[in-house]
Amino acid sequence: MTSPYGLHRVLDPAGVLPQQAWRLDAKPECGADEVVVDVERLNLDAASFRQLREEHGPAIRRAVLEIVAERGKMQNPVTGSGGMLLGTVRAVGPSSPLGLAVGDRIATLVSLTLTPLRITDGLARWDGTTEQVPCTGTAVLFGRSIAAVLPADLPDELALSVLDVCGAPALTGRVVRRRAAESVLVLGGGGKSGSLSLAAARRAGATRLVALVPTPEEAARVEASGLADEVVIADARDPVAVLEAVGTRVDVTVVCVDVPGCEHGAILATADGGTVVFFSMATSFSAAALGAEGLAADVEMVVGNGYVPGHAALALDLVRAEPAVRALFEHRQTAQA
Repeated sequence: MTSPYGLHRVLDPAGVLPQQAWRLDAKPECGADEVVVDVERLNLDAASFRQLREEHGPAIRRAVLEIVAERGKMQNPVTGSGGMLLGTVRAVGPSSPLGLAVGDRIATLVSLTLTPLRITDGLARWDGTTEQVPCTGTAVLFGRSIAAVLPADLPDELALSVLDVCGAPALTGRVVRRRAAESVLVLGGGGKSGSLSLAAARRAGATRLVALVPTPEEAARVEASGLADEVVIADARDPVAVLEAVGTRVDVTVVCVDVPGCEHGAILATADGGTVVFFSMATSFSAAALGAEGLAADVEMVVGNGYVPGHAALALDLVRAEPAVRALFEHRQTAQA
């Protein structure tokens, strides 16, 4: 009997949810409420990709293959994060509630950390230099998984990049609207989730948008895009530098960087009574909680869990409607290539 949460796929240890499990059963056999996908491309999350690249260098391909072979899923043992994938539906169980059909080309909107996955081509087409990983293999979705049919009007690589971070703009917009926030700071404003979050904050009514980026080159690109009212340069890991660069503290800070150690700067830059949204798998939530206490900072802290109803449609609409957002995404893809 299958479980909508994937409990029947857990091999070790028994009784935990798939994301907590050390090892999953990734056999491409379709259960009653499951969907089997022929995988075409993985999209490793930014924090995981950075960590793997820094630790393994040219051996990153072997490291990814070993993780998937050992665990039956892609879950970085250091960051705990994974990513998502693109593929074509091979089989749909008779009780699947996902509304997918055989032949649909989809992107999964649930993490690879809980998705049973096999890789069968040795990642022969991946050179290890990009977050997007062309591959051949299979994956399994559960009854409570989420997937989006790929849009016909956007290139696959672009759509996958957008859908990988589609929770960020949706959550940013929700927080800005609920708080009637006027000022928003985005740490990592030139990245994928950062640029989308800036656009979503503007759409939600914010009137002062600040993008913090690490280099003059990235600052020039964000300034040219017009997505932010102010673009400042600082190391997001240096709390004092962040505060000095931002100046007047903001109502909402969104953390979209893929490196650890940015919690205290985000807290310092947020006004009393404000909100910090942590949308980064590199975040230490103990550092955030203890840091806020140690700084006597009266800030609400929100964990971005990657899912908000309607998040995929919103993110895709922002890319279609905001040429500046699309240009930043395409520049990132070109630079990686």
